[in-house]
Amino acid sequence: MTIATDIPTSPDLNLSQREQEPSYQIAQAAVLAADDRKGENIVLLAIGEVSSLAEYFVIASGFSKAQVRAIAGATEETIKEKFGRKPRNIAGEQDGSWILLDYGDVIVHAMMAQEREYYDLEAFWGHAPKLEVVLPVAE
Repeated sequence: MTIATDIPTSPDLNLSQREQEPSYQIAQAAVLAADDRKGENIVLLAIGEVSSLAEYFVIASGFSKAQVRAIAGATEETIKEKFGRKPRNIAGEQDGSWILLDYGDVIVHAMMAQEREYYDLEAFWGHAPKLEVVLPVAE
């Protein structure tokens, strides 16, 4: 698993305050679910600081449509189990090259590498702070 490191992280963000926010907890759960399904280049953007669209974007790459579906499915299942929430909307399940899970405050993008490169959400939302992705230490 790899984490994107090419986007600068804002130094003035207080992680301990964020950890108390339910939307941040959901975003972190999505990150862990994507990592569990071997998602690559996982990014967590705090878009709520630059837009009213949502609080957080989670973006993860898969290298096959099956993997993209697995990332989205694991994310949906994890958030339902831990937080009792279902997505307001799901887009792209049929094609499987870009699946979007919209939870209102958190939007998860599971994408094939080609789609991710083409649409380049990180550049489009480049003014949003990139947050550190917290993953459990492998034993």
